[in-house]
Amino acid sequence: MTKIKCTVAYDGTLFHGYQVQPGKRTVQREIEAVLSRMHHGQLVKIAASGRTDAGVHAFGQVFHFETPLHIPEDRWTLALNSLLPNDIYVRQAEEVSEQFHARYDVKKKEYRYRLLTRPEPDLFRRAYTTHIKQPLDVDAMNLAAAAILGTHDFSCFCAANTDIKDKVRTIYYLSVRQEKDDETVIRIVGSGFLYQMVRIITGTLLDVGIYKITPDRVAEIIDGRDRQAASATAPPQGLTLWGVTY
Repeated sequence: MTKIKCTVAYDGTLFHGYQVQPGKRTVQREIEAVLSRMHHGQLVKIAASGRTDAGVHAFGQVFHFETPLHIPEDRWTLALNSLLPNDIYVRQAEEVSEQFHARYDVKKKEYRYRLLTRPEPDLFRRAYTTHIKQPLDVDAMNLAAAAILGTHDFSCFCAANTDIKDKVRTIYYLSVRQEKDDETVIRIVGSGFLYQMVRIITGTLLDVGIYKITPDRVAEIIDGRDRQAASATAPPQGLTLWGVTY
């Protein structure tokens, strides 16, 4: 058996998230269905670096699977992409050691959240940005972001409906930048992320950017470890899993 590691991009608009769910269209289900076809009906399970929610996109999601097929590395991408739907694209495939695991070997993940900051919406960017009608104070948001850097118990930025006990994570990089006249991008790199953590951080930074809370309040929110003290969860469509480091 050979273990294949794939880097995949997908548009999350029409998916009910990454993970298989009964009766729903998911990224995992589509990829496994294609692998099953390639393996003459045999079930081939994939393991990914993590899940994404409904409406969330990926540019650098990673998954692996094991196969008895002997296909050259550069042919795997061609074979998979010829069968996958047009909202999933395998960017790279490579053979890895049998010890590799797409989830447990992750060192860092990067997410990016795009905000459309102008009075009127843009119909052609609505699936990939979150529309904010008013200007944002990017400097204030970066002051708040500085408090999030480092290793903390991030209970305040974790959705309540999770069974995870250990909520300590490390954030290595977090910035808010105006990349276009009407787009602001939040980039965050961490050792790992709790359920909806990036979207709750985004919602909190947004409240700083519109002067609903002050930048120094964010450190207090983290220390308090209370989800109710943080802001609302930002919508999914602005979020992209940008890349995974091993």
